[in-house]
Amino acid sequence: MRCSLIAVLLIASCGFAADPAELRRWEAQAKKVKIVRDSWGIAHVYGKTDADTVFGALYAQAEDDFNRVESNYISAMGRMAEAEGELLIYQDLRMKLFVEPETLKKQYSQSPAWMKKLMDAFADGLNFYLAKHPAVKPRVIKRFEPWMALSFTEGSIGGDIEQVNLNQLEAFYGKAASTLARVEIEDLHREPSGSNGVAIGPSNTKNKASLLLINPHTSFYFRSELQMVSGEGLNVYGASTWGQFFIYQGFNEKCGWMHTSSGADVIDEYLETVTQKGDQFYYKIGNEEKPLVSRIVTVPYLSKTGKAEKKFTVFFSPHGPIVRSLNGKWVAVQLMQEPVKALQQSYLRTKAKDYKSFRETMELKTNSSNNTIFADASGHIAYFHGNYLPKRDVAFDWTKPVDGSNPATEYKGLHTIDETPNLLDPKAGWLYNANDFPWWAAGKDSLKKDAYPVYVESGTASARGVHALKVFEGKTDFTVESLLAAAYDSYLPWFEQPMPALIRALKNSDGNWREQLAVLEKWDLRWSVDSVATSVAVFWGEEARRLAMPAARREGMLVEEYLGTKASPALLLEAMATAMVKLEKTSGSWKTPWGEINRFQRLTGDIVHPFDDTKASSPVGFTSAIWGSLASFGARPHPGTKKWYGTSGNSFVAVVEFGKKVRAIAVSAGGESGDPQNKHFKDQEERYSKGNLREVYFYPPDVKAHRENEYRPGNR
Repeated sequence: MRCSLIAVLLIASCGFAADPAELRRWEAQAKKVKIVRDSWGIAHVYGKTDADTVFGALYAQAEDDFNRVESNYISAMGRMAEAEGELLIYQDLRMKLFVEPETLKKQYSQSPAWMKKLMDAFADGLNFYLAKHPAVKPRVIKRFEPWMALSFTEGSIGGDIEQVNLNQLEAFYGKAASTLARVEIEDLHREPSGSNGVAIGPSNTKNKASLLLINPHTSFYFRSELQMVSGEGLNVYGASTWGQFFIYQGFNEKCGWMHTSSGADVIDEYLETVTQKGDQFYYKIGNEEKPLVSRIVTVPYLSKTGKAEKKFTVFFSPHGPIVRSLNGKWVAVQLMQEPVKALQQSYLRTKAKDYKSFRETMELKTNSSNNTIFADASGHIAYFHGNYLPKRDVAFDWTKPVDGSNPATEYKGLHTIDETPNLLDPKAGWLYNANDFPWWAAGKDSLKKDAYPVYVESGTASARGVHALKVFEGKTDFTVESLLAAAYDSYLPWFEQPMPALIRALKNSDGNWREQLAVLEKWDLRWSVDSVATSVAVFWGEEARRLAMPAARREGMLVEEYLGTKASPALLLEAMATAMVKLEKTSGSWKTPWGEINRFQRLTGDIVHPFDDTKASSPVGFTSAIWGSLASFGARPHPGTKKWYGTSGNSFVAVVEFGKKVRAIAVSAGGESGDPQNKHFKDQEERYSKGNLREVYFYPPDVKAHRENEYRPGNR
């Protein structure tokens, strides 16, 4: 009786909807789980079953950063306005057009039994954490339900759904000019999203073992680093997006995988011919008219006076939700919606043991927004293109909305894996992807664009791609250390064409550019913390891109190519003059070394991080990926600062060798914990800033040798 009373009081104190029997069940499952924190605070979670390990992994993630766990699900389920206010109503509406709780509940109930166990454990682990931590006050989600795992089945928040334009959505359903317009306007200086993935085959490695570079470029602190081990064959290490029960990018003892953003065309818009008869709307298909489906969507939000809600009548054609209008037509969006299969694929690949078993997980065909770089202990390396790829009639231009009333625009099933651009063990002995097209993924041994339908890939060349070819082609003695060095190679190929043009313009100018010329003529196009030339080049490059982008697009050229071959000297000099003014304003002198400007700083656990020039920070040499830096650091000035502080780019970096035993080194931005009072909040800051990766403790003896503490969930 006493234990039951204590449980009831605990539940009441945190407002948590659990009963004593439920709490006892969680306590019993916790006894089957062990969490070992190593000397970097990384959680190594051991359970008897996969479900036990999932339970412990979610508990450990919540310990490290419950705010980010909850925030990811608030976003995924379209509940941001409940936490942040009415400016996010249309962001929530966008999510709710695709993520509908009643549908997810039904899909959960129909899921395979093994998947239901994992989803149950996901919810139980988070709810047990809340029950044990009554001081933690969730912003929106007071209780996690198993079906919620189906709202967030891949590692990128929003994923394909974020391609729907918020301004146009509001214009259609809100009948008003958007208050979010500034969010949707293209930012020329925005850090390229995506990642670098590199696999090196045994023929090109010193130890004759496959190597894998895992280098996601995301917002900082986007993922948790952990290991998950069970008595049912699970043993995986890597980066898990907060709140997910699978390792998104990582490795097990036999193989590893790295996802990069794909240019595959997997989202299509259909122009629907809509008529109204009475209160019913109809769409046209062939010579028929059929009723559009409609439903009421309620978006709760936080107003100045408290909780409020806004109701929308939304419409759906068989192609998907209506999201905007265009020239009198309603526009429906069709994209992949297979949450059960997607979650299965995300989890099952973590238990793959070789190329064959990994490829089998790809047969689920739900990896829509990612390409994958793969390596295994058998010596295989592979590139998998985004593997949800609908078959379409190539007579239509799928980059534009197509006629929804024409039956010929209907999908004709999905392409098989063999019908998409994939590479296995290229003769070059290496392959990579950096969010660019796959047509030079393995140098001269790359795939041929003409062999595939045009909609298979919409990407272009990138400066990082140029860089990758320079550091990987022709090299045959890679080690863990030399692959790491390649990943942080300091060359900035974007400047190859623009810089000679700028130097010519400066030489021929009537202005006094003597000192700047002396700096730039000696520059080897490499970044470093003590390089003044890097500062000058980056500030000039920012301005030159802004001025040249419109003309470059009209010419159908990359902006760096345009600047190097067609831009006028006047434009180049105007960019230089503006850059000098901005450098002087930022640092007091244009002669400021790059590391004094480009900084890493972590002060709080806030998702939108504040920055302060008066507080401690670390110099970072690597630059934005815009300039072709493989190591990416997306930095800019923030309100109240003159220095540039990074918020995205390299977030988790690992190099893995698949020899007789797997060996890995890694680093995470800042540290594992989101709590500024925790010693692991920024204990990796210096290593991160310098690209000095630490050894990963994968095997039990190594984990034990570097153990900081060991406990059961709920007993720390």
